[in-house]
Amino acid sequence: MADEYQSLTKAFSGLGGLGVDETAMVSTVAKWRKQPEKRAQFRRNFPGFFTDKGIIEKCEDDYIIQLKTEFSRFKNIMVLWAMHPWERDARWAHHVLHKAHPSTIILEIACTRSSEELLGARKAYQALFHHSLEEDVAYHVKENYRNLLVGLVSSYRYEGPRVDEEVAKSEAKVLGHAVKSGGSAKLLENNEVMRILTTRSKLHLRAVFKYYKQMHEKLIEEDLSHEVCLQEAVKCLDSPPKYFSQVIDISFKKDADKRAKDALTRVIVSRSDVDMEEIREAYQQQYGAKLEDMIAKNTHGHYKDALLSLVGQ
Repeated sequence: MADEYQSLTKAFSGLGGLGVDETAMVSTVAKWRKQPEKRAQFRRNFPGFFTDKGIIEKCEDDYIIQLKTEFSRFKNIMVLWAMHPWERDARWAHHVLHKAHPSTIILEIACTRSSEELLGARKAYQALFHHSLEEDVAYHVKENYRNLLVGLVSSYRYEGPRVDEEVAKSEAKVLGHAVKSGGSAKLLENNEVMRILTTRSKLHLRAVFKYYKQMHEKLIEEDLSHEVCLQEAVKCLDSPPKYFSQVIDISFKKDADKRAKDALTRVIVSRSDVDMEEIREAYQQQYGAKLEDMIAKNTHGHYKDALLSLVGQ
C-alpha cells in the first residue's frame, strides 16, 4: 500500500525532474477504481499538492500551475517536432521578443542556423506576423545589445571553406585592442567589432578566435564576462555543440528557473537533425556523463521517452 502512494506521489511531483510519469498515474487509476478512501489517503499524504482544510483536502493553486507546466512538456515537444523548422524559429523569436531579456533565443537562431535556415526563419516570420524579424528586434529590444542582435538576424554569411588567415589575424588584433581599450561594454558600440561578428563567416570567426587566444593566452569569451549577450554570441558562433551542451546542463539544475527548464525542449528538438552527435560528445567531454543518462535521470514519462528518442539513445 505504501508503495502505491509513493509511486503516485513520485509520478505527480517528479521529485524535482521534468515531466510527469503518465504510465504510473494511469496504472494507479486502474488499481484504485471504486476505492475513494485510497485517494483520500493520498491527498492527506501529499502536503505539497493538498492542504487539509478540515472539511476537504484542498488542491494548492500554485502546485496546479506547476503541474500544468509539467503535463504540457510532452505536448509541446511533439508539436514543436512536427512543425517546420522555419516556423518553429519564427514563433520562438516572436514569443521572446514580447518578454524581458529576449537575447538568448534570438542569438541561438541568428548564430547557430545556416544562412539559408536563418533566411527561411525570417521569411516565415514575415508570413506569420506581417513584420520583419529585423524590425521587431529593433523595436522591442531596448538594451544596449540591440544593434548586435539586429546585425546578427540580418546576416547572410558566406559558408564556403575559404579563410584568409592574415585577415583573421588582423581582426583578432582589432578585437583585442577593443577589449583592452574600452572594456567589454564598449565593444557593443564599436563599429569594427560589430562588423566582424555580424558579417564574417563562421569558419573565419573561428580562426579569429583562435588567433585571439594565441595573442592573449585566453579565450575571447573569458574577456567578455561582463557583457553576457556578446559572450553568448561568441559561444554560439564558435562552437554550437559546446554552447548547447551547457544550456542543456543548466536545465538539469535543481535551481533552474522556467526559462532554463524550457530550454531543454528547445535545444533537443531544434538540434536533433543537425548536430546532436556533436552535442552528445561535447556534453560528455565537459561533464563526464552521457547526455542520455542525464536525461533519463532528470526527466519523466512520455516527455523523457521523446527526449531520448530525439537524442538517439
